[in-house]
Amino acid sequence: MTGKKTAEYMVEALIDQGVDTVFGIPGAHTYELTDAMAKAKNHVRMIHSRHEQGAGYMAYGYAKSTGKPGVFTVVPGPGVLNAGAAICTGYGANAPMMCLTGNIMSHLIGQGRGQLHELPDQLDTLRGLTKWAERIEHPADAPAVMATGFARMTEGRPRPVAIEVPWDVFGQSAPAAAGTASPRPAPVADEGAVAKAAEMVRAAKRPMIMVGGGAADAGPEVLELARKIGAPVVSHRSGKGIVADDDSHAMNLVAGYDWWRDTDLLIGIGSRLELQFMRWQWQPEGLKVLRIDIDPTEMVRLKPDLGLVTDAALGAGALVAALGDFSADSSAEMAQAKAAAAEKIATVQPQIGYIDAIRRALPCDGFLVEEVSQMGFTGRFGFPTYHARGYISCGYQDNLGFGYNTALGVKVANPDKAVVSISGDGGFMFGVQELATAMQHGINVVAVVFNNNAYGNVRRDQTNVFDGRLIGSELRNPDFVALGASFGMASERAETPEALEDAISRALAANRPALIEVPVETGSETSPWPFLHPAPHA
Repeated sequence: MTGKKTAEYMVEALIDQGVDTVFGIPGAHTYELTDAMAKAKNHVRMIHSRHEQGAGYMAYGYAKSTGKPGVFTVVPGPGVLNAGAAICTGYGANAPMMCLTGNIMSHLIGQGRGQLHELPDQLDTLRGLTKWAERIEHPADAPAVMATGFARMTEGRPRPVAIEVPWDVFGQSAPAAAGTASPRPAPVADEGAVAKAAEMVRAAKRPMIMVGGGAADAGPEVLELARKIGAPVVSHRSGKGIVADDDSHAMNLVAGYDWWRDTDLLIGIGSRLELQFMRWQWQPEGLKVLRIDIDPTEMVRLKPDLGLVTDAALGAGALVAALGDFSADSSAEMAQAKAAAAEKIATVQPQIGYIDAIRRALPCDGFLVEEVSQMGFTGRFGFPTYHARGYISCGYQDNLGFGYNTALGVKVANPDKAVVSISGDGGFMFGVQELATAMQHGINVVAVVFNNNAYGNVRRDQTNVFDGRLIGSELRNPDFVALGASFGMASERAETPEALEDAISRALAANRPALIEVPVETGSETSPWPFLHPAPHA
């Protein structure tokens, strides 16, 4: 009995786990893997990109918008390193991603003989970027390693994993038992700790709930808790939309900062509490902190007064049950805070004019993928979001160039939903080659490029902080409309918010890839940073 090839076992594992799409670029080391996918094309498809970083970000977008594994394959060495930024983004933003790569011939690993795509220790490099990484040494190991990879990726705090296979091992055949590893179940919070948490809530006069990406699947439980205790639900990036922004209890970070002045209990649910402890850098006197997080290391990194190590939905639900018939109402105060924040946000121009135009054109169930840009920064507090995972950001990495490529993965995962990508001219050019991928595979993302001919944030800092000594921040760009058209893409220029709204509406109605350039006068944007890093309360 000869069994199957390593690559065939790997593709079977993907199919068994419900993976229907793999992003990537074929290469010599991984030919057997891509050929196995070709044989299984009725069950799993490959969307090939024009750069390994693009493939990684597409997998990231697939994962972040669904909560399901985003899988990509790249060649070893430079391929892995090119995709490294996407892996870092996935790690920082808690995305369930799997990188499948090759290595040099098994008998040459570690000898430093200068083989094609050789790294000094690729597996160790991958372990430094991911939650878990392993090598398949023999075909018989393939099902078990793949099953373990999926289990480690999805259990607890989801994060990227990687599996490498030596060039020769991909094509070797042997019998193998089925892989059986399963994710460990989420821990259940201690009943005594939940009772103490309920006591903290009852004693609070002005609580605040802060949600992050770890609460993406806990929206109903979080909202039930918020309504019971009369607390706003504040979000920043990954938490946007967990409680829809048109709900009376949802609060953007600008209103949240005003509420923070008198907060006496902070309840963090699936959040690193970046706003409160890294950006706001000021705590109200007598503040108590309660955290609900599945990652126990979070309770050490930022020690709360009380921590519940459990799944966000389980923890919030347990707290609601423990509170019994307790209730509180702060609806009038929350409405006032939100109205005051809206007036402040409206001063951030021209960004808010364009952000509002995008919101009007994008259906409520659509996706907005931001980019590190003046529009993206403003979107974090100025773009209303109505469903969890509806606003895709890059988490704390804040890395240029992820936006458009990520949006392609979002659209592949959600083919029936509208997807709009907003980028600055600087970041967009990092992945501009993926316009070809969109056209080749019919990925109908609407790309909006705000062109201020600069790395806008850098230019502002050089102007304001370094006496106007500009270096490396001004850009010479192509004609973006002509560039999009050269790929066969519907492309146009919009010079006002009203024109942008109309252009997006036309592009979405046409249901095809589109590029819209919005010229912005260099240096004209109001800085969003007073809202993202506000001065301490007086």
